[in-house]
Amino acid sequence: MGRGLTLLLLPLALLAAPAQAEGTAAAEQVQIEVLHLPENCSPKSKKGDLLNAHYDGFLASDGSKFYCSRTHDQGHPKWFVLGVGQVIKGLDIAMMNMCPGEKRKVTIPPSLAYGQQGYAQGKIPPNATLIFEIELYAVNKGPRSVEAFNEIDKDSDKKLSELEISQYLKEEFARDGKKRHPSAHDEILADIFKKNDHDGDGFISAKEYNVYQHDEL
Repeated sequence: MGRGLTLLLLPLALLAAPAQAEGTAAAEQVQIEVLHLPENCSPKSKKGDLLNAHYDGFLASDGSKFYCSRTHDQGHPKWFVLGVGQVIKGLDIAMMNMCPGEKRKVTIPPSLAYGQQGYAQGKIPPNATLIFEIELYAVNKGPRSVEAFNEIDKDSDKKLSELEISQYLKEEFARDGKKRHPSAHDEILADIFKKNDHDGDGFISAKEYNVYQHDEL
């Protein structure tokens, strides 16, 4: 499944991520240095937004580079949803209120990175303080935005029926244009309700859908 369709289906299929504390004490432990700020700094990133960025990671202890997004995945910038644990907690904090074109250098303590265990596969030792140089390219509405919910909720009753989601899937499959097994639609629909209809009432409520806790819903 291509990235485009994957992102289109994320509003429904994305598993609820554990909530992460964003207390002031934790945020103060991440040191942020703004290296470049565009004259027009908008929009600014917030929890639940879909970001596209390049970043290099260094060990603070000796300055050695352990990661460079420009040398992975054919050098494409990385896509991820901010604030839901798809990156280490320190990066979730460090990239809040950041705008496209902005560059930051951030220092992240072990408690907000890989902690006492480290990350051997990534060549990160235990209790390592990490430094990242980040360049943000895009800030998009996240896959569970209010806009995405309202697009699917055709009758505006603040809950998604099986019929509404089924129709949404058909439209996205048609827009994507790829050939799929006839059973793909029913399998995805069943999986969506299995993962999101927590009270089993046959609908996905705004609360069940809203893993990022937007006030608008």
